Amino acid sequence: MDDKLNLTQEWDKTFPQSDKVDHSKVTFVNRYGITLAADLYKPKYAAGKLPAIAVCGPFGAVKEQCSGLYAQIMAERGFLTMAFDPSFTGESGGSPRYMASPDINTEDFQAAVDCLSLREDVDAEKIGIIGICGWGGLALNTAAIDTRVKATVASTMYDMARVNANGYFDSEDSADARYAKKAALNAQRTADYKNGSYVLGGGVADPLPEDAPFFVADYHDYYKTERGYHKRSLNSNGGWNTIGCMSFLNQPILRYSHEIRSAVLIMHGEKAHSCYFSRDAYAAMVKDNPYTDNKELMIIPEAVHTDLYDGGGKDAIPFDRMVDFFEKYLQ
Repeated sequence: MDDKLNLTQEWDKTFPQSDKVDHSKVTFVNRYGITLAADLYKPKYAAGKLPAIAVCGPFGAVKEQCSGLYAQIMAERGFLTMAFDPSFTGESGGSPRYMASPDINTEDFQAAVDCLSLREDVDAEKIGIIGICGWGGLALNTAAIDTRVKATVASTMYDMARVNANGYFDSEDSADARYAKKAALNAQRTADYKNGSYVLGGGVADPLPEDAPFFVADYHDYYKTERGYHKRSLNSNGGWNTIGCMSFLNQPILRYSHEIRSAVLIMHGEKAHSCYFSRDAYAAMVKDNPYTDNKELMIIPEAVHTDLYDGGGKDAIPFDRMVDFFEKYLQ
């Protein structure tokens, strides 16, 4: 696939530009031939080969939101970083739009490592990744297959396979519930094929219903307000295609996480609705794994899910801990 991308040149992020970092647009191609768009952040006046970090997420967000913020701040701390849009979303290529895949999205992270590995200003032996929200689970999946990744941070993670198959809080974890979901999705596939277009599933609810659960209100407060809204963000607008995440239903992504040998830091807010994903993923990762000395679960007191998107106005993202972690394991 030869994607000709239309990359925005003006600064259109949800966070202010740093004067401590050089910013540029880059592209790279994954092994499915999809061209991905990224923002590269490099410490000003940096010389020589630098440790590098690829950043992505949240699931349904774009690089102008949380991943770019993480990337820019980590670049201020001395790392060369790259925040990218996944396949089929944002400024990246891939058609049809607004599709997700456990395989292709893991490949997106690996392709980012490909790109960083060949840069003359990167030490190819010192590459890490950061995944936010649903991309936290995909970051762990990448760490389980890509031995070039020396250190991984999963922030406020979702296991997208689990939530698609079992529903929120595992409330739909039955064969009958999954069958009903599959039947509805396959009926939608037929309708989409007949119509020649894909129906969007809808982004974050707006206006917010009075009886909305807290976690929905939490998402609304980020994606639908000046705090985090972006015109290219799926979550801020029409969402994924209704069938866009269908393949996660029977393709679990963390089957071999207990074989990860490289360093992993999983961090999550104590009050986040999604914290169970991180607690369970950590437990599964260290069970029967002989490489546990470099694994850590960090629970951040009082923080909710989106506090780890942008700090939540209370500096909830533990950047100092992340810097210490990457400095230790990207040596």
